[in-house]
Amino acid sequence: MLSTSRAALDELREQLRGRLEGESRATVASELLAVAALLGRESALRATLSDPSAAADAKAGLVDTLLGGRLSPVALDTTRAAVRARWSRAADLPDAVEALGAEAAFAEAEATGALDRVEEELFRFSRTVVGEAQLRRALSGGTLPVEGRVALLRDLLGQRASPVTAQLLEHVVGSLRGRRLEEALDTLVELAAERRSEVVAEVTVAAPLSAEQETRLGTVLSRIYGRAVRLQVEVDPSVLGGVVVRVGDEVVDGSVLHRLDQARRAFSK
Repeated sequence: MLSTSRAALDELREQLRGRLEGESRATVASELLAVAALLGRESALRATLSDPSAAADAKAGLVDTLLGGRLSPVALDTTRAAVRARWSRAADLPDAVEALGAEAAFAEAEATGALDRVEEELFRFSRTVVGEAQLRRALSGGTLPVEGRVALLRDLLGQRASPVTAQLLEHVVGSLRGRRLEEALDTLVELAAERRSEVVAEVTVAAPLSAEQETRLGTVLSRIYGRAVRLQVEVDPSVLGGVVVRVGDEVVDGSVLHRLDQARRAFSK
């Protein structure tokens, strides 16, 4: 993707991450992948919804008309936001929606402790495809229709792959959209690696942070940990002021309450 599309996708991913919770992750993943497949099949719809000269409200309204009763609120809002964004080329829209669906799927895998496994399974399958030309041709649609390709994939995977891996591979095999199979698989592997290398910081503050404050805190924490940091901010008036940051088992307590407690302990000695 060119810079314009990349920036749009990064913003959409950040928005989606803030809304994925509970059982909705699996549902959102399935629905967004289905939207990506639809946009891949319907060239006229793809062109209309990615047209930078068309009014954003009109494109969002078309999404409501076509999909309003068929998607969950999070998936529908995400699709609306995607068609409102500016894309460098029409093909970037389904690619972006696919990436968002994968993001939701990886969030589900992460929540169940299966993200490492999913990344490994995707990588191994991609290497298998690269090394076996006959299999690659069969799964790429040279001789088999979509249903046949998906059936072949299921036979190959059996019960060995995790549900998230199977879901993502079935989607890719059924919706290549002119891409080489190994290219589409490599994209999934890269997205999984990005998700796994991300640091999640649980931030507790006395009052809501402004967007600028969140950005500044995220930048500082990224420098400290040497990786991208995603903030999960919780407002708790009992901390009185300052900020408490938890990254994994590490806690950095800079709250006023903590400093008062330290002072009380010092005077009581």
